[in-house]
Amino acid sequence: MPIRKLSGGTVYDLSIHLVLVTKYRKKVINSEILKRLEEISRDLCQKWDCELKEFNGEPDHIHLLIDINPKVKISSFANNLKTITSRAIRKEFSQHCDCYFYKKVFWKIGYFVSSTGGANLETVKKYICETQNTPSSNSSTTESKITVAVPLEAE
Repeated sequence: MPIRKLSGGTVYDLSIHLVLVTKYRKKVINSEILKRLEEISRDLCQKWDCELKEFNGEPDHIHLLIDINPKVKISSFANNLKTITSRAIRKEFSQHCDCYFYKKVFWKIGYFVSSTGGANLETVKKYICETQNTPSSNSSTTESKITVAVPLEAE
């Protein structure tokens, strides 16, 4: 993703890996449904001012690589994506889905999300420590061009 700018001087480069799993891990996703899920996801990303970079899946889950706007609350986005795709797939492929689910469900509760790319945590820590020990320079004549992304780590 190219570095993008928001108003007020904010610059960002944020990507997430999002995984959605079908209810009860039922193997309901076929090639037609997978194609339709990608179309819906791509359209929804545009509406949220995000970009779907990669999409793929298996019969019981999908993977999305998304360049995400920092104004977007990831939990709201993920839940909206699940709601919209579930309703559309249940409506458009109702006969197929009814073979797998007796209720009007499609996705399992929750999702997996992680940040992607950039420097690892140790590199960022080292950069911050070194920055604190460096005498400040004249910012009007010197410009730093360091870009780091910090992946989330499970504790």
